[in-house]
Amino acid sequence: MNALTDPDRDRTDDRWDDGLIARSRRAEADEGEEDTGEEGDDALVRAVSGAGSDGGKSAAPPLSPEARALRARLDALRQLVGLSRTRILDGKTLAEAGRVLDEAAARRGLSPQHTVVAIAGATGSGKSTLFNSLAGVQISETGLRRPTTAAPIACSWSDGAAGLLDRLEIPGRLRRRPRETSEAEALRGMVLVDLPDLDSAVGAHRDHVDRVLALVDAVVWVVDPEKYADAVLHERYLRPLAGHAEVTFVVLNQVDRLAGESADLVLDDLRRLLDEDGIALGEHGEPGATVLGLSALTGEGVGELRELLAQFTQEKGAATRRISADVDRAAARLRPLYVADGHPGPEIGEAARTEFEDRLAEAVGAYAAGLAAERAWRRNAGRACGTPWLRLWRWYESRRAPRTLAGLAALAVIGGRGASAVQAPVEEEVTARQRVEQAVRAVADEAVTGLPEPWAQAVRETAVRGGDLLPEALDEIAVTLGAAVAVPNAKPPRPAWWPAAVLGQAAMTLLQIFGGLWLVGQIVGVLEPKLMPPVLLMVAGIIGGPLVEWACSIAARGPARRYGQDAERKLRQAAAGCGRARVLEPVAAELLRYREVREQYATVAAGGTKLSTTRQ
Repeated sequence: MNALTDPDRDRTDDRWDDGLIARSRRAEADEGEEDTGEEGDDALVRAVSGAGSDGGKSAAPPLSPEARALRARLDALRQLVGLSRTRILDGKTLAEAGRVLDEAAARRGLSPQHTVVAIAGATGSGKSTLFNSLAGVQISETGLRRPTTAAPIACSWSDGAAGLLDRLEIPGRLRRRPRETSEAEALRGMVLVDLPDLDSAVGAHRDHVDRVLALVDAVVWVVDPEKYADAVLHERYLRPLAGHAEVTFVVLNQVDRLAGESADLVLDDLRRLLDEDGIALGEHGEPGATVLGLSALTGEGVGELRELLAQFTQEKGAATRRISADVDRAAARLRPLYVADGHPGPEIGEAARTEFEDRLAEAVGAYAAGLAAERAWRRNAGRACGTPWLRLWRWYESRRAPRTLAGLAALAVIGGRGASAVQAPVEEEVTARQRVEQAVRAVADEAVTGLPEPWAQAVRETAVRGGDLLPEALDEIAVTLGAAVAVPNAKPPRPAWWPAAVLGQAAMTLLQIFGGLWLVGQIVGVLEPKLMPPVLLMVAGIIGGPLVEWACSIAARGPARRYGQDAERKLRQAAAGCGRARVLEPVAAELLRYREVREQYATVAAGGTKLSTTRQ
């Protein structure tokens, strides 16, 4: 009968039950509350690095450099996930990063003096035999029947591991204690977990393996000479966990079945496969996975493994290494979301800003409005200094022509040109909207150059949202600021020399009138005939009036040009300000957020090698 399901056996093996661990844990909690004044991150890092193991009763030692680096990386990862949740990013990848943070935080409050090591392997690899050999007592059931181990079984070499075992969801009936020997004392602080077969035909067994492997501090992979190259082992487990090499042991079991130098050849081939999986091997004092051969049945090599596990446990750095490797793995998965190779930094260049403002000025008609303002200024100046006869003629022409745009439209309809007259403003409006949309797309394309696709999509959508109502806002600007030049009745300021021009034209007109009256008086015989003086006066007035008007037009060129440029500048500035407020500033804010999260990602990804501590 299976020892794990036999109630009689459970009663006779009560001495192996870890109920004592749970009672000791509760007794320690009753003696004094755990110190909660420490910040969450400090407590977390102290817990996973082995600091503050007395429940807060004494001052905790200062954090090691590895623990401080881990704290900085966890802080950065937490901020990175928080800043990225509102963006269009891969939710599955962010969830994996959040899981790393949750599992790291779960170490807070758990025993920092214990190192949880799982023994995993395929069917028939002898992992349960190795588990019993390390424990010095028959705990895990072994035999020819497959699968033999149906649920994880734990063996703790010291008290206080109940919280860790609860986290692994290992019930009390499957918690054991090793045989009390001098060798067992060296493993004090280790919690060894025997897992079901990773290639079991029972789905629940494989679920147990996947769940526990994600929570333990280290793993001992047990392989045998026949299945050490199994694709399930390498593709599903070893290759994805290649970054966890420093908390990985790979044991070739059953070397007693290999004759001569066959064991060394198989070990060399196993190392080759691990190297192809990307797993660094801890050879020549370098950090990496430990590979060795042994026979759990005969005991050959088991002592060496026990010594390595004892040294590994006493260092109390396995949890730090495991969490650091998890952070490295999360950072590698997050890299496509935050890093675009070859891009110095996202920004909107000055050339792109200028082109965007030029497009908006073109859409709002700033240049045409400036020309219209210049013509209006010169026209108003011409009215001020023009001859009375010319002004009278202009008045007569204005009386003959329709006074409103509606009249022009009516005449166009009567003349058969109504369709084109009505269609032109619609086409102009559509063209202006297309120009604005093109300007928004152009500046967005410039801003996202080199950005990772998720953030590029976020920047584009920000630009599109800002540009939705931009044409209407530009229309309003054109109506309000361009009214002075768009409405015929609106007049620009009169020139300063307008009174002098009016007096000059009045003098020329008086000369013409005086000369004409003088000449008429001579004709009717009222005055003495002197033809030359009145003719000269009339000629002076007739020539002087156009000369005054020409001189005024020359003098009006500079002020008119400046007036038109000022009107164009005002429209350009207004359109540019509207574009900045609705498009450029939101896009710049989005790029600033990306720079912030990229800095956080750099902190997360930078410390991978610094956190690892080499097992000497």
